[in-house]
Amino acid sequence: MSNRRTAPCGAWESPLTAAALTGASVRLSGVALDGGDALWIEGRPEEAGRGVLVRCAAGGAARDLTPAPWNVRSRVHEYGGGAAAVRGGVAWFVHDADQQLYRMPPGASPVALTRGDGLRHADPAPSPHGRFVVCVREDHTAGGEPVNTLVRVSDDGAAIVAAGHDFYASPRLRADGRAIAFLAWDHPNMPWDGTLLYRAKLEDDGSLSDLRVVAGGVAESVFQPEWGPDGALWFASDRDGWWNLHRLDADGSAHCVIRERAEYGLPQWQFAMSTYGFAGASTLVAASCANGRWRVEAVDLASLARRALPADVTAVSALVAGGGEALMLAASPARPESVLRWRLADDRVDWLRASAAVDVDPGYVSVPEALDFPTAGGADSHGFFYPPANPAFRAPDGERPPLIVVGHGGPTGATTAAYNPGIAFWTSRGFAVLDVNYRGSTGYGRAYRALLDGQWGVADVEDCVHGARFVAGAGRVDARRMAIRGRSAGGYTVLCALAFHDVFAAGASYYGIGELEALARDTHKFESRYLDRLVGAWPEAADRYRERSPLAHVDGLSCPVIFFQGLEDAVVPPNQAERMAGALRAKGIPVACLMFEGEQHGFRRAETIVRTLEAELWFYGRVFGFVPADAIEPVAIDNL
Repeated sequence: MSNRRTAPCGAWESPLTAAALTGASVRLSGVALDGGDALWIEGRPEEAGRGVLVRCAAGGAARDLTPAPWNVRSRVHEYGGGAAAVRGGVAWFVHDADQQLYRMPPGASPVALTRGDGLRHADPAPSPHGRFVVCVREDHTAGGEPVNTLVRVSDDGAAIVAAGHDFYASPRLRADGRAIAFLAWDHPNMPWDGTLLYRAKLEDDGSLSDLRVVAGGVAESVFQPEWGPDGALWFASDRDGWWNLHRLDADGSAHCVIRERAEYGLPQWQFAMSTYGFAGASTLVAASCANGRWRVEAVDLASLARRALPADVTAVSALVAGGGEALMLAASPARPESVLRWRLADDRVDWLRASAAVDVDPGYVSVPEALDFPTAGGADSHGFFYPPANPAFRAPDGERPPLIVVGHGGPTGATTAAYNPGIAFWTSRGFAVLDVNYRGSTGYGRAYRALLDGQWGVADVEDCVHGARFVAGAGRVDARRMAIRGRSAGGYTVLCALAFHDVFAAGASYYGIGELEALARDTHKFESRYLDRLVGAWPEAADRYRERSPLAHVDGLSCPVIFFQGLEDAVVPPNQAERMAGALRAKGIPVACLMFEGEQHGFRRAETIVRTLEAELWFYGRVFGFVPADAIEPVAIDNL
């Protein structure tokens, strides 16, 4: 302690600069196994967010399969996912520029299988022989709400095999190619509210026969249908309150194979999400979450005996298995999200690719503390608290650190106890961070998730407010210097907290929602009825929408706010941020608003990510009275 330099919290020097974190970072997704090789997709900020399909042979080096300008990304539902599939060395992928499906044999150039302006594709499932794929298609050509279907795509073109529902996902073909399973759901449900699991025979001409619903309903969420090694259909269902694993028996009845107070499913914001797979004829590998922490286990299907992954993992966002091994996207408090390969025969674990630099002195990485704290109405909420961490600096005597409260996006989603470069950026500079799993978050069962029904803008905000007061009351942070930040739905939580409560001294909204009525009118199809459950049916509940819209309650805002917004955002239109910033500007409240060309919902360009982190730090410095150690281009702050 004696050799540490003394400096105000927020002004500490840190090697975790915005440029260093961004330049060494990638977005990882789309893990897959093919003939013993591992595959994944890398979204590279330094290439304007271009998605690259990568292949890595066992014991070999990773190599790119899709050179520039190919950009592997789907925009179905705007959030995409499920942008590629590989079988026998052949890759099928969606190209971002035209949203068409391409086939790429080994060593050959991609060839378009689909054509048509206004058509988008996602979640390709190749047939066993590779002559066709079944995928989701989203048709924007007719105007109005796009039409979603399942299509069979081959060299001869595309044909619809399932239609009539508002949404489709997870087409999965049995190993013999003679049966298919898929999910469907309709407005106003989201996939975590209620889905239908279909099973059908797949005829030689590509048509379906004996189509029937085998699980699910309007109040049962089914996740990840998967064909087992013996041809049985598996899936996760929350019919008993938790996403547990089920198996469909030969008589058509489903029984729960693994029943516990843990989640073997995820909210399906994207396609091809997965938490389990079959490493062999008798071995299941599955990831589950309980109380906000994940674990991975191999399960013997005969005895149900389990053994744990021999690695420290607290978060898993994807998992596939086959050929005696499992491949997953996993993270721990000391390791960022990475591609992990687990070879079951000898318990060998290989970390193949990290999403961010990991060669950082552990002293700069704050270890999260799980917190359970009381909130409004006698309820309990959850979160992870990160104290400041920097081996080179200490705060002046008597100074407590400023606090940043984070509300995750979704709002149906969750935060995890895993290394997050975005959090380390703040804690290594002297901030404390509270990452809140407010009521409505996943990972705590359906009942906890349902506590946000009709209460969005209330329960989530109360939990962030009570969490801040809880850590301040414990003397761990400076109650006069507490900020709240969030992205998308988390940005809405930010603005509600500032408009309806007097707890925070500053806020940062990343493409957040300022007016619920505009969101209900203008947002994309996937979320166009999301608010029916969270707030109330539109327009019948118009009064409630106005009551919970920060833009209608600017009089309650009295602290500085900074806004970050992409100009091509189809989920939260840019005018939301513009109108909120304009209202604060007119009221004389300090406000900054940074708009970014070429960015959509979620920033992907390196220069944008760097600028937003640095600008937010500069903003807090001006508001809380410290000078950042970083060299930052000043931000124009009106009324300050």
